[in-house]
Amino acid sequence: MRVFVTGSSSHLAAALLPRLCAHPAVERVTGVDLDPPRFQHVRFDASQLDIRDPQLERRLAGHDALVHLACRARRGHGAVQEMFDINVTGGHKVFHAARRAGVRRFIHLSSASVYGSGIHLVESAPLNPAAGNLYAVHQAHLEKLLEIEFPECVRLRPQLVLGPNARPAIKKLLRLPCYVRLPTPYPLLQCVHEDDVAHAVLLAFGREARGAFNLAVEDNFSYRDAVRSRHRLVVPLPPAAARAGLNAARRWLGWDDELGWADALSRTLLVNCRRAAIELGWRSTHSAASALAQT
Repeated sequence: MRVFVTGSSSHLAAALLPRLCAHPAVERVTGVDLDPPRFQHVRFDASQLDIRDPQLERRLAGHDALVHLACRARRGHGAVQEMFDINVTGGHKVFHAARRAGVRRFIHLSSASVYGSGIHLVESAPLNPAAGNLYAVHQAHLEKLLEIEFPECVRLRPQLVLGPNARPAIKKLLRLPCYVRLPTPYPLLQCVHEDDVAHAVLLAFGREARGAFNLAVEDNFSYRDAVRSRHRLVVPLPPAAARAGLNAARRWLGWDDELGWADALSRTLLVNCRRAAIELGWRSTHSAASALAQT
């Protein structure tokens, strides 16, 4: 099997590519990304290429499967319209180019943030991403297009992805010795280890499954609990002070998507992963504590 990976220099790709290249059924892995390749292997060939480049279709020829990781999560890297052009318009074109090139298996890495908030959510729950989280808004938009035009596509919706290669924004927020003081009970969330997300991709290759699949650990936690587990002394901040601090960090330190993640961590979002267990044979091998400790 020949696998084509977009976003091959991304944080999640760092966990996925070694597993793909070590899989006995995978003959070759091709990656494209705007950033230089960060992974090397005899079975892996990568190049710097925008997914909107017309050359992409030619590169896709001869591949059996597409794993779409490419996205732009940070608003600070470009205008809002450019983010939409990459995440939605560009992503949509990638799948059509892959189909024209003869690719037969499609896997898209979305996010549980497309739900916005809720408890015990299954994959048929309405998509209602928080308006301020452009990444989630764009993922929800692209998913709706894929559901209609590529019903055979596996759309993975991992909760907060943690591990050694977690997004820098998440690492920054977890390293802060403070949290937002909110009314109790505190909002609850789940996470999933990057290795378990990579394992879900591999399972999707060998199954006839299609559609959306939630991915998360069974246990849950609050952002306050996560911060307390990492620091001996923590400071609870009023919401206004926390927002002012993040805005100052955005202005002076270049923080941007940290604000979107901070907002997401203030909403309860718990998903049901029964479908992934039954149809993919997937289960998390890490607990929330284990995933947090490795981030």
